Amino acid sequence: MAHRTNIPDRVLEDTAACLKILAHPLRLRIVEILEKEDLTVGLLAERLGLPQAAVSQHLNLMKARGLLISQRQGRSVHYRVLHPQCSQILSCIRSNLRNKKKTRKR
Repeated sequence: MAHRTNIPDRVLEDTAACLKILAHPLRLRIVEILEKEDLTVGLLAERLGLPQAAVSQHLNLMKARGLLISQRQGRSVHYRVLHPQCSQILSCIRSNLRNKKKTRKR
């Protein structure tokens, strides 16, 4: 018989919703950049080589889900990662990448 976990359905639903938002290469890249430093939409767009409007749409989705937070600093709005699990997901991806590289060397 399978072991049943005690994770409430609501938690699983919220987690799935967050993972859906992060399940996009550009959004993962945005988290990767923002986990190192807070940036404006313009600076993020410049680093990603994308139009500011496109980056802004991704940021708004992530912010609406509670993954990012924005803070006004004078005329600028800076974004940063709010949800610690975002960085944990990237750590998991990095760990998986390292394991794949080790396996290929054998």
